[in-house]
Amino acid sequence: QIYQSPGYVVIQSEMIHSARIIPVDGRPHLGKTLRQWQGDARGHWEGNVLVVETINFRNDEGATYQNANADSFRLVERFTRLGADRIDYEFTVSDPATWARSWTARIPWKTADGEIYEYACREGDLDIFHLLQIARKGEKTREQ
Repeated sequence: QIYQSPGYVVIQSEMIHSARIIPVDGRPHLGKTLRQWQGDARGHWEGNVLVVETINFRNDEGATYQNANADSFRLVERFTRLGADRIDYEFTVSDPATWARSWTARIPWKTADGEIYEYACREGDLDIFHLLQIARKGEKTREQ
């Protein structure tokens, strides 16, 4: 889900209640000593394209893509609305300490039907195994 309010864009995903709160009011990035799990994002508009630059990722394992060097890791995302239910999502990853050159990928996004469910991990919760089993049987039935 993507929300927009004066001065901010919020991108919420289903995984671990992750919500990226992205200022789009022109403020500078936080200092390099203030590192965050999802990095420090700042956005701006280029016409109808939301451009988000994220730096200052934490050095924890898994905090950056493929455990790149958090000190030099930079992510630039471009969100282009193509219609009521479609977004062109493009991102460029730069990290001279890890890769010889920057690389870019583009992924089409389409509005998902349904709601975002709570990410809940509970000790002893075994129902997910059965739910996945049922879903896989349903997939096989539809394929036949």
